[in-house]
Amino acid sequence: MILLLSLTVAVLFGSGSYLLMKRDLIRVAAGVMLISNSSVLFIIAAALRRGEAPIYPLPSDGLISDPLVQAMALTAIVISFGFTTLLLSLIYRLFTQHHSVDQEDLAAAERTADSELEPEQIWR
Repeated sequence: MILLLSLTVAVLFGSGSYLLMKRDLIRVAAGVMLISNSSVLFIIAAALRRGEAPIYPLPSDGLISDPLVQAMALTAIVISFGFTTLLLSLIYRLFTQHHSVDQEDLAAAERTADSELEPEQIWR
């Protein structure tokens, strides 16, 4: 059980890291989501232990989870949802302004916009 959960966390984190290195901003947002989900799974996996439940013992297979860690994981899910929403709204704004979500195209558009300005206008 723990080995399967560890492999799941590793695959999610690895694929999220791979997507973060892509040039398309939508894939970068997907990579951020995968890394945040892998961190939540890691937090939950760290709280699993064997034994009886501390408050109301129920017949089970002996694997229990700490409720404090579950609350922290829920908080991490909400924060990552808010961050992803903000990231996707910024990507949408870039797309409506530049008609592209490729990082190279956006960098070229920024370079041309900077070259059109006078040097004293850049520092203002």
